[in-house]
Amino acid sequence: MKSKLNSLAWSSLQLGILLGLATWLTSCVEQPDFDDTPRIVFNSIDKFTIPDPFSGPNATKDSVVITIDFEDGDGDLGLTFQERSDTAFINAVYPDWGNYELRTFQLRNGRFEELPFSVASKLFFPLLKPDGRPGPIKGKLDFSQTFFYSRFARPAIIKFQVRIRDRALRVSNTIETDTISVPLD
Repeated sequence: MKSKLNSLAWSSLQLGILLGLATWLTSCVEQPDFDDTPRIVFNSIDKFTIPDPFSGPNATKDSVVITIDFEDGDGDLGLTFQERSDTAFINAVYPDWGNYELRTFQLRNGRFEELPFSVASKLFFPLLKPDGRPGPIKGKLDFSQTFFYSRFARPAIIKFQVRIRDRALRVSNTIETDTISVPLD
């Protein structure tokens, strides 16, 4: 009986030490000290050739996925679905570009020239901290752009410039991707 009590006391002591150690370790974790202005870093650019059933039985298109790493001190990145659906709100708050800016450049005659893509004029990503509590946040954002093959499309070398802005309209730095070949008319 005494052995069982000693064993129980020892198990309780071990559990107490373990809980105390866990509490101490989690209290030692400091929140990152990011600036409230978002900061981005180029991560990767990937191209996937996928079927395009709307253009024919053997037709394909290229999907280019741009991945950036981001960090923001107060975590106010993204818009709610309701905000993204409200045209009056979008036009009032974001008259020129959304919260994700994508500029496309094509290599022509040895230099890069910007391509006008109206589909990429106002881009938005969803709210990244749905709980709304301020605090640092970091992660990855992926954006996919589709390029269609056509009878007139030719391979072209392009690159992108990306920047984001938070809900307080603070604009991040601008990053540039590596180059990639896609079909362009």
